[in-house]
Amino acid sequence: MSEKKIKNVFVRGAISPAFIGESIAKHQSKTEIGAHAIFAGQVRADVIEGKTVSAIEYTAYEEMANAKFHEIREATFSSYDITCMHIYHSLGSVASGEICLFVFVSSPRRKIVFKALEFVVEEIKAKVPVFGKELFEDQSHQWKVNS
Repeated sequence: MSEKKIKNVFVRGAISPAFIGESIAKHQSKTEIGAHAIFAGQVRADVIEGKTVSAIEYTAYEEMANAKFHEIREATFSSYDITCMHIYHSLGSVASGEICLFVFVSSPRRKIVFKALEFVVEEIKAKVPVFGKELFEDQSHQWKVNS
């Protein structure tokens, strides 16, 4: 099997619910799939030291991060009987309540998608160099690693 090309998983700004819906709809023709599982990471309006988070400004070492996403993707395909998997992560400003991470895993069987999805999300959180700067309603900010 040939080496798969490293994909760019980053999108500018928030990931829209319409994009998520379209992604699911595109898989209806893949009738060998029996289950999908999605993770949609949403920016929380946390209150930190009395200030409310209004958005997170995401940055990344894109080349390094895309390589890590690729490693996670390959490890997931090697470890789980999945049909396909898609990962999208925001760069730039994402307001509280908006989606910043979308992981979509498909397989013939439901138990596999749950296990694979949990593996992917935990690996992303542990290994991918993505950084978030919390922006507060009062215009101040604070850095947060791997949101």
